[in-house]
Amino acid sequence: MLITIPDLLTREEVAHIRGKLERTQWQDGLATAGDQAAGVKKNLQVPMDSDEGARLSQIVLAALARNPVYQSAALPLNVLPPMFNRYDEGMTFGNHVDGSIRVIPQNGQRIRTDVSTTVFITDDDEYDGGELIVEDTYGEHRVKLPAGHAVVYPSTSLHRVNPVTRGSRWASFFWAQSMIRDDWRRHMMYDLDRSIMRIRSLLPDDDPAVTSLTAHYHNMIRQWAEV
Repeated sequence: MLITIPDLLTREEVAHIRGKLERTQWQDGLATAGDQAAGVKKNLQVPMDSDEGARLSQIVLAALARNPVYQSAALPLNVLPPMFNRYDEGMTFGNHVDGSIRVIPQNGQRIRTDVSTTVFITDDDEYDGGELIVEDTYGEHRVKLPAGHAVVYPSTSLHRVNPVTRGSRWASFFWAQSMIRDDWRRHMMYDLDRSIMRIRSLLPDDDPAVTSLTAHYHNMIRQWAEV
C-alpha cells in the first residue's frame, strides 16, 4: 500500500525547517547505513545526535499526530524520531530494503519497521532526478512530490532514490511500528476507515449502517492489533 499525503507540513513549517537545515551541519549518510545499504548509499544526513535535528523532528511528529490520513494508513504504535537527509547533484541511494529493526536513540527502545515515510522538504521543481522508486507486485511507483507532501509505503518494499542531476533534494524520513504488522491487513483497515468517513458525511452517526461498520472496524483492530 503506497499512500501520498498532501500538505502534511504547512508552508510555514516547511520554510522554518528549511531555514534551520540551511545552517545546520550534515554528515555522510553512511553513518546510519547497514552492510548492504552502505554499498549503494551516497547522501548526506543531519547527525542523529544533533540538537537542531531533534527540535525539527518534533515539528514532523506533531504534524503526524494531527493528520488523520497518516494515522489511518500507518496505525502507528511507535514512531522513530524523524531524521533529515539531503541528495546533492550526483548523489543517489540504490535498491535496498530498510532494516527490520531500529533503535530509538533517546531510550534504546527497539521497534520493528513496518511503515516507511518520506516527507519532501524541497519542491519538486528545485531539482532534477531524485525520484523515490518503490517496487511492489504491481511494478514500480515513481514518487516526487511538492514540499510538505509525504509518501507512506511498506518498509518491506524494495526501493531506491534516483540520482539527482540538478539542484538538491531535501527530505525527512522515518519508520513506524504499526499496531498491525501485515501490510494487506493495514490496507484493508485503511480502506474501511476511509469508507466509514465517507458514509458519515452522508448519514448521521446514529444510523445503523454507520454504527455497524464502525463496530466492525474496531472489532477487526481488536482482533489483529499488537500493543
